[in-house]
Amino acid sequence: MSQTIHTRQLANGLTVAVEAMPHLRSVAWTLLLPTGSASDPEGLSGAMQVLNGMVYRGAGERDARALSDALDALGVQRGGRVDVEYTTFGGAALADDLGAALALYADIVRRPRLPAEELEAERALALQAVRALNDQPTQRLFVELGKTYFPGPFGRSVLGELDELQRLDHATLIADAQRRLRPAGGVLAVAGGVAPQQVFDLAEQLFGDWQGAPPPLPRPQPRQEPCYRHIEQDTSQTQIAAAYASLPLDDPAYYHERLALNVLSGSGMSTRLFVEVRGKRGLVYSVGAFPRIHRGLGVVLAYAGTQPDRAQETVDVLLGELRRIRQGVRQDELDRARVSLLAALVMQGESTGARAGAMASDVFLIGRPRTLDEIRSAVEAVTLDSLNTYLAERPEPRFTVVTLGPKPVTV
Repeated sequence: MSQTIHTRQLANGLTVAVEAMPHLRSVAWTLLLPTGSASDPEGLSGAMQVLNGMVYRGAGERDARALSDALDALGVQRGGRVDVEYTTFGGAALADDLGAALALYADIVRRPRLPAEELEAERALALQAVRALNDQPTQRLFVELGKTYFPGPFGRSVLGELDELQRLDHATLIADAQRRLRPAGGVLAVAGGVAPQQVFDLAEQLFGDWQGAPPPLPRPQPRQEPCYRHIEQDTSQTQIAAAYASLPLDDPAYYHERLALNVLSGSGMSTRLFVEVRGKRGLVYSVGAFPRIHRGLGVVLAYAGTQPDRAQETVDVLLGELRRIRQGVRQDELDRARVSLLAALVMQGESTGARAGAMASDVFLIGRPRTLDEIRSAVEAVTLDSLNTYLAERPEPRFTVVTLGPKPVTV
């Protein structure tokens, strides 16, 4: 997994990170801008989601069809999404076409047309996504968990709210784009069959004279005390989600926390949540826990779906296992958790898209990209004694729990 990542920051504050993979003929990129749903204008949640769709409806000298045709002519596989803290514009193509592809992406973020006649169509898609939450109880559950655990801007739904999406007008959208689509604090990460200097030259040519900084992100204010909330919905299952504080990516004990979480809910059927909640008791079909990392903050999110008459037992066992991990793990559990994490690392290293996304995220979260060797060494350095010492000293989790279904439970 040995590799070198080259970085350079342009004068406008855009960081460029490049991981060369000379054996590949493909390349992937992620352009991350530090503006997401948390910085939506007050009373206009979902604005970034609409803007993210609108920028592809024509940019530079091309209208929507011409832009789509130009991307398709290069075989660009498009990606990207709106998150709480940032928005990404991603893609992958043949390495020989990187310059032409990035030129199109420069138009998309720097010179979007944002045609007034396209706003209603984009708004309709956004409204449809919000209304669809009633038919997607798991997705709705996590939207509501975010609002409950993060009161304030950080808990806003990325999708937005129906009434606020309706209020978004074209003039406001134009002003919002000019305010938020700015380079300072952003990241352009590229991985694949390219030379670092080639990418640096392209970045300077296409983005070097781009100026400005987006509005500062609000600080996350997670709930400090335990909380329970029930959302009544006539469903055949009760959906259960929990959140509790974890560690940020730059914490010295981060990999201890990550391995402990893999003992609880890594891949395979020997993890504690799978064994205790599904295997022994048959309470659920799906159960798991996973990390959610923000800048300076970590959260663990847990989920289970079960029949309403078994919801109480499921909550009790789920939270019980999340608490019990503090009592320590066995060597065989640590070994499996480590192998699972390292296997995922190897697979990430073989994907240009995964590497570009990971580098962009790392630079945003901790100011620098992590190499796979660095991660592997940190994972291998965790011993059974050091992990169990960490777990014994870790504070008791304070859960925010949200359930969705016919009736509440007791937490």
